[in-house]
Amino acid sequence: MMRRVSSFFADRNGAAAAEMALVAPLLIIILFGSVETGNYFMTEHAVAKSVRDGARFGSRLPLAAGYTCPSTVNAVASTPIINVTKTGSFDGTATGRFGSNFWANACSPATQSVTVTMRCVPKASYSGVWAGLGTDIPVVTVSADVSYTSLFGVSPAGLCMHATSEAPVSGL
Repeated sequence: MMRRVSSFFADRNGAAAAEMALVAPLLIIILFGSVETGNYFMTEHAVAKSVRDGARFGSRLPLAAGYTCPSTVNAVASTPIINVTKTGSFDGTATGRFGSNFWANACSPATQSVTVTMRCVPKASYSGVWAGLGTDIPVVTVSADVSYTSLFGVSPAGLCMHATSEAPVSGL
């Protein structure tokens, strides 16, 4: 009887399965955490690229299209810039990188997810395409503040992605 009890405690069958059962939850958490982190950085990069595309598009609109210093961007210029930022097309008909509901998730309900502003820089230190401009140089700024939506529904509340890009208006 004693031999049977001692052989029971010395038996190693199933030890690997028991160790795996103890370590598997940690490995699964690390796996899903890595996927979620990768998705966050990929989404943040895509938002930054969308904002950069919008600012680049805005910088190439004609100066007469809606930029007047000291800091005015009219709807003729801001609407296509926002459309390019959100959808990739100036008329807003394309699908874009994200669905339309993605851009509806502004960080705070009182603000827009994409905004277009402008500031004017004195042209005294610039030359080239701006040399013949009678006023200061308009610089268009496109900003986005979008809430992050998690893949697995576990993102902390209030996790917000911010992206800003600006470009001087050259009116090409």
